[in-house]
Amino acid sequence: MFYHCDRNDHGLPYNPFKACVIPRPIGWVSTRSGAGVPNLSPFSFFSAVNERPPMVAFCANGRHVAGGEKDSVLNARETGEFVVNLATYALRDAINASSASVERDVDEFGLAGVTAVPGRLVKAPCVKESPVHLECAVHDILELPSSEEGWISRMVIGRVLGIYVDDAMIEDGMVKAERLQAISRLGYMDYAVTREVFQLNRPE
Repeated sequence: MFYHCDRNDHGLPYNPFKACVIPRPIGWVSTRSGAGVPNLSPFSFFSAVNERPPMVAFCANGRHVAGGEKDSVLNARETGEFVVNLATYALRDAINASSASVERDVDEFGLAGVTAVPGRLVKAPCVKESPVHLECAVHDILELPSSEEGWISRMVIGRVLGIYVDDAMIEDGMVKAERLQAISRLGYMDYAVTREVFQLNRPE
């Protein structure tokens, strides 16, 4: 099968694009508005994008109820900060609950039943129950192209200022992926959890 992306002439009931780019890590992004209202939302268009210095990016796209940017982007723009909390299997229901489209003044921490704790280097809150927090300063916010009327896409790039890792996730000086049990997004409503790990040494 081959299809032209501009025409979406794949003939399938659902667009297969996101099912072909897998697994995608989930950036569980927490922010705080200029007025101090916490926000929490998962993004499956998320990744590390640089190492020295460490940088990450998340993309918010879709139709906002008010016709503007999503709250996570607005808050990052207002305050210059955000936190990425590791999305884990144990927190899957809370992550899913925080994906609901709600009004700007709704605190998704309460909606998801998780605890907001202050960041050490940023004012944006962290999810206490998550074993990893990446505290970030906004580097840039890019407007991405849209091929559909009313569709809004923004990429938020952040420099990671500080990282918290639960000591229980560390063994022999290394963060153990098997202990984290991070979840990732697949296509459709499918997810995966990292439980099996293997090693490959780079060729000399």
